[in-house]
Amino acid sequence: MNHLIVYAHPNEDSFNHKILQTAVDVLTAGGHEVVVRDLYKMGFNPVLSLEDTKALKQGNLPEDIRTEQNHLTGADVITLIYPIWWAGLPAILKGYIDRVFAYKFAYTYNGEGTVDKLLTGKKGVIISTYGTSEDYYEAIGMEEALKQTSGEGIFEFCGVEVAEQLLFGGVNKSVTEQERREMLERVRSLFSSF
Repeated sequence: MNHLIVYAHPNEDSFNHKILQTAVDVLTAGGHEVVVRDLYKMGFNPVLSLEDTKALKQGNLPEDIRTEQNHLTGADVITLIYPIWWAGLPAILKGYIDRVFAYKFAYTYNGEGTVDKLLTGKKGVIISTYGTSEDYYEAIGMEEALKQTSGEGIFEFCGVEVAEQLLFGGVNKSVTEQERREMLERVRSLFSSF
């Protein structure tokens, strides 16, 4: 299978980077094709500008958007790996979604006023980390809200079937090294299933 991993964390010493490396190692060992788009390393421009919107309407894609859309088109599985910052996506990843999952590429509205999902047939995986404890996020309903906004609000809106959504809490300080190893084992198990 062709796997696209869109990765959004600036620190190579982060737990997110360990998740990324685990996913890549498992997939390549399984014979899958893997493309990683490390948004910070790429210096991806997350700002959807007026020029972008005009160009998209005219069908004149900016080259960076065209490149990313080509990666999405070629992927059987799209994985997002990122930390939760202020109850949402890091700005660079939100900007990637804004610019790349564009109207008439990822979705469109039909004559009946409903959405045509243009990325149907692809599977999606979302892996997120956050510093707050899992117990607290579960108690206030935040985990469910995060699953809804990213899983349903982004992937399913465009027709991408969410195969799995993993949220790992307390990764800043409150989890032990053993718990981190168990989290990475869940990542190994997930990507071994493809």
